[in-house]
Amino acid sequence: MERASAANWTLFVVTFLAMATWESFRPVRRLAWPAERRWSRHAILLLISGIAMTAAFRISPVLLAAATANSRFGILNREWIPFVVRCGATILLLDLVTYATHRAFHSVPLLWRVHEVHHSDPDYDVSTAARFHPIEVVLVQGAHLVMILLLAPPPIAVFASGLFTVVLNLFVHANASLPRWAELPLRRVFITPDLHRIHHSEDIVEQGRNLGQTFIWWDRLFGTYASRALDLDGGRIGLKGLQNEQSLGLGFMLAEPFQSRAQLQVDPAATRPGL
Repeated sequence: MERASAANWTLFVVTFLAMATWESFRPVRRLAWPAERRWSRHAILLLISGIAMTAAFRISPVLLAAATANSRFGILNREWIPFVVRCGATILLLDLVTYATHRAFHSVPLLWRVHEVHHSDPDYDVSTAARFHPIEVVLVQGAHLVMILLLAPPPIAVFASGLFTVVLNLFVHANASLPRWAELPLRRVFITPDLHRIHHSEDIVEQGRNLGQTFIWWDRLFGTYASRALDLDGGRIGLKGLQNEQSLGLGFMLAEPFQSRAQLQVDPAATRPGL
């Protein structure tokens, strides 16, 4: 368990630095606010979310998978199912859970108020991957733990799924674009920065598109896929009425779900759920 945690944090740091370097040399958009200022606020929010998740759950997904390995109620702990199949199914199903929870956050008004914190970032770069309210982090982790409890999947597959999530979450939020020869084939399978940037459009409809975390298949299957090149059309990032300096404050991000539309001084129609 200690090695799993160390691997996750090591991969997070390495991937973050790689994405930060990439977007520094080949940025798609010019940031409206200094990156250092946004990074520091988002880093603190990430730390608070980590503390909240640890307080809410005393067990990690990998540890829970190990604890349920011999459960007679599990689905993916049956020895007659080939191990490779069980691992592949684990990665796919956990990614489907991520898609489903993300879609719920865009569909249910109360959940959207929490998820709105992520979308109220007036800029878009690798640090946006850390801009999630602690409540959302706890709820998403809880959904994954429930699924692991039901599936009893191989711990190594849960570990691999976690690593994929770390890398892809940072990758899709990079303020950069892949060359066309790499973008077109890759987006047939995975979410790319160009695809996920559409999801962060200020347009309500586009906020409900490209909800996947790792694989694009769920969006294609459930009708939430969009491929329009946002930046080529001059699209804007964030939420209308919140594309300002106040949305960068740590206190604002923590309090945003509990503030009325009047307090935020924003048109309610501009920040309603996108689905």
